[in-house]
Amino acid sequence: MGVGASLAGRPWWRSHLRRQEVLVAYLFVLPWIIGFVVFTAGPILVSFILSFTHYKIITPATAAGLDNYTAMIRDRNFWQSLRVTTYYTFGSVPLNVAVGYLLALMLNQKIKGLSFWRTTFFMPSIVPILAVSYLFAWIFNPNIGLVNGLLRQVGIHGPEWFSSREWVIPTFIIMSLWGVGGGMVLYLAALQGVPTALYDAAKADGANAWRRFYHVTLPMTSPVIFFNFLMGLIGSFQVFASAFFVTAGGPANASLFYVLYLFRNGWEYFRMGYASALAWVLFLIIMAATLVTFKLSGGLVYYESSEN
Repeated sequence: MGVGASLAGRPWWRSHLRRQEVLVAYLFVLPWIIGFVVFTAGPILVSFILSFTHYKIITPATAAGLDNYTAMIRDRNFWQSLRVTTYYTFGSVPLNVAVGYLLALMLNQKIKGLSFWRTTFFMPSIVPILAVSYLFAWIFNPNIGLVNGLLRQVGIHGPEWFSSREWVIPTFIIMSLWGVGGGMVLYLAALQGVPTALYDAAKADGANAWRRFYHVTLPMTSPVIFFNFLMGLIGSFQVFASAFFVTAGGPANASLFYVLYLFRNGWEYFRMGYASALAWVLFLIIMAATLVTFKLSGGLVYYESSEN
């Protein structure tokens, strides 16, 4: 081994270049690392600490131990927000998955104006939530809204929708379908990725359209269905803007979503410690729901093996 070689048998100049490449790579990543520490990891750590304190923003925080967490057990609004959010989750997530998948199946056919229809169903999903909220507040207005106006034309007296304790959450579930186009695009990509050879083999075995769908299409697209279901599940626990703008939690807390109640505690009641505790409980709920979903999906989701 020559004098210019390193102990590992690599020329010194190559090791030097390698170290320079690593240094340059870290310099490029550094802005993201700083942003993550300052705006994500830091606030997460601070919120965890604040969840064990009484903190009203304008006064110094004082230690509270587990008081914030034990207070939730006696907090009726906490349980109400959990019931409202769970109700919404069980109604909106399966419905969004089913409607998005059906739309993708229809728009995967050879029909006239296919690009137009795909764009039409996708565009609503990128409309800002504020605009969507005010649009649906008008559509479901009991007096001058479009829906009740159409119902009156056929002799039906429509419900109060957002102003009704019984109808407010079903109305939010209907409203959630406005953004179904986002998942539809992923379903379309999955449907177009199914190998045609599998359909040909199924036809050769005498499988009709339903059997081809059940034994080929569904298994091959099940990873995307599972992904959209999981993302919808996580998102359904974080509803805030639509409830804040349209109903503000009413009527009589019938639409008091969990994150809306968290916001109220932090920025209306100035109970920042309690709001932080609510945020960590929400994190645990979402994590538990995610783990249960993964566990239950074990035999339902098909993953292609990389083994030959």
